[in-house]
Amino acid sequence: MKIAVSLFTTLLVVIGAMLFMQYQVYSDQEIPTNEAYKYSQEIEITYRAGSLDVRHHFKNLPNDDLEIVWPPTAVDSQCFLETEHSCARLSEDRTKFKAGENRSQSISYIIPVEGGLTANKLMKNIFASLQNGDVQFSTVHISTDNTVTGQWVTGLPMIGQQSLALVNYSMFSGTGPLHDLYWQPEGLALQKKTEALSLYAKAAIPADISKLMDELPVLDEEHIAIIGGTSQKEEGYRMLFMPELTSENLTKEVLMRQIESIYDFGSSPLWIKHMVAMYLSGETFGTPRAKAVIAEVNSQMSEEQRADWKKRLKELEGSKITASVLDDQLSAVLGTYTEYFSMNVDTEQTYPFVFNDGRDVFVGEEAMKDVDIILHEGKILYTADTLLRGLGYTTSFGPNGYYVNSETRVFRFPGAEHGFYVFNQRRYNTAASPLSVVAGHYYIEEAWLQRLFLVDLQKDEQSIRITTTAQQ
Repeated sequence: MKIAVSLFTTLLVVIGAMLFMQYQVYSDQEIPTNEAYKYSQEIEITYRAGSLDVRHHFKNLPNDDLEIVWPPTAVDSQCFLETEHSCARLSEDRTKFKAGENRSQSISYIIPVEGGLTANKLMKNIFASLQNGDVQFSTVHISTDNTVTGQWVTGLPMIGQQSLALVNYSMFSGTGPLHDLYWQPEGLALQKKTEALSLYAKAAIPADISKLMDELPVLDEEHIAIIGGTSQKEEGYRMLFMPELTSENLTKEVLMRQIESIYDFGSSPLWIKHMVAMYLSGETFGTPRAKAVIAEVNSQMSEEQRADWKKRLKELEGSKITASVLDDQLSAVLGTYTEYFSMNVDTEQTYPFVFNDGRDVFVGEEAMKDVDIILHEGKILYTADTLLRGLGYTTSFGPNGYYVNSETRVFRFPGAEHGFYVFNQRRYNTAASPLSVVAGHYYIEEAWLQRLFLVDLQKDEQSIRITTTAQQ
């Protein structure tokens, strides 16, 4: 018993020193009073008879009205009167902290745990927060009766845990917010911890997994807890449940979780997420489309341009990432305009790398919104379907090639490998095909467009105007 008390006392001393330093760091910072602001928090949790009793302390608050977002399942939400000033700013309806000089405020609430602490218990969105606030640092203390044995996981780094005569105690602390708790009965234990990762498993982890955790690039400062050998229908915030713990899975899942926490990808396809993660981490994984796109982009860049490209990706942290945003950044790196990423979003096949002519295209006075112009293999190519239809033709693909028809002019293009085309039932041999197929799409080369379809092109910095030179 003396040994346990001694260990517990030592842990409390370490905790006290760490919290003092944390308070000094964040107290010395100037807190902005505009709409967005930063704060830190300390959360004390006691599990009793099917519920979590929570005492939640908000620290380093700005002198402004701050709306409280209570957990949806919270009951008995009220002030926690730790000191005479700990609730001085809490409004009567308990919806906000009013503007005031007190930098620390405390509340309490109870979170019912349906069914109690059963195996693999994931409790989501159970902590209060402040509207528009950014949590810089969180410290969590969890206590249970000594008869309740098992492992808590928060996503924060675990500082320590103790089993004493009357209570089991765990502490977690680190940068960023906290939303969820995970519980598993005896058997799960912290097997490995690095600056960025904690890995919990029932058995000691293999040497290659341990080495990988030490070597994985850190893309985001928020700690991630990995629970190996366990699956969940839902992921926890800052938690990864990995039924199969392999080096390949660990690399992909950790890097993707970090990437998704520092960028807003919206509805961008998976290959874009994989591509950004691979560029920033230097690791190779992901979908075939992501790998193919990286190979194409790399083929266009020098070493200096690759460094500039990676720098620009890092500078986009916190921004919404779309194909068009990436196109703009890549165009700036290359010094030439491209819509390469956007073109790959809209096709099942991977486009080879192309540059784009971004000028507006007009047929007569009509703007052609669906005509793309690309530079590919030294050729200036126009999307065939949309442009030729704008010129009054119908287009179709049949067993003998690509057909372009008007009332008086009929073309058939059998393909580049055949070395000829047919016009009004007469065959014409060619050294180069008028049409090109790029990623499954038909394009017509500019010189052939003028020659076969009797058009004139007028170009300026903003537009390309196409007019017919003879009766079609």
